[in-house]
Amino acid sequence: MENHIIRKANSADVKDILRLLIELAVYEKDPDAVKITEKDLLEDGFRDNPRYECFIAEINSEIVGLAFYTPRYSTWDGKTLHLEDLVVTEKMRGKGIGLSLYKSFLKEAKKQGVNRVEWSVLDWNKPAINFYLKSGALIDDYSKWKIVRMNKSLIEKFLSS
Repeated sequence: MENHIIRKANSADVKDILRLLIELAVYEKDPDAVKITEKDLLEDGFRDNPRYECFIAEINSEIVGLAFYTPRYSTWDGKTLHLEDLVVTEKMRGKGIGLSLYKSFLKEAKKQGVNRVEWSVLDWNKPAINFYLKSGALIDDYSKWKIVRMNKSLIEKFLSS
C-alpha cells in the first residue's frame, strides 16, 4: 500500500479536483462531459451549506485521488449520501488509495447517520464493479429501473414548449 493521506478538500484543491474529474471523464470515454469550472467548484463546495463535499488523497503533497459526494434524501430510506465520483489518477491505481477514499466516504456516511449510500458504475467498468462487490455493496442491474436525466438545454426546451 502506497503511503498516502486522506483529508477533506479545501478551496485550494479546486484546480486538482477539476483535473481528476476530467481524467475520470476521459477514462469513462466521455472526455467532453465535464462542463463545470474551477469557479463553479469553488462557489458550490466552499460556502455555507455546500452542494458537495470531497475527500482528497495525497502522496508527498500531490493530489492523486478523490471521493466526491453529495447529500440526497430518499422518500423511502431518508438521509442518503450519493458518491458522485471515486477516482484515483491512473499511475496510482492498485495501491490501496481508492480503498482508503472509499472507507473515508463510508465512515462519513456513518458519522452523518445516513440510512443509505448510493452511486453508479458503468457496466463495462469491471475493475470498479469487482471492487464494489468485494466490499459487500449491492449492484442493481437496472433492468427494471433506468437512470433518467435532463441537462440545462433540455430543461429549457421543455419549459419553453
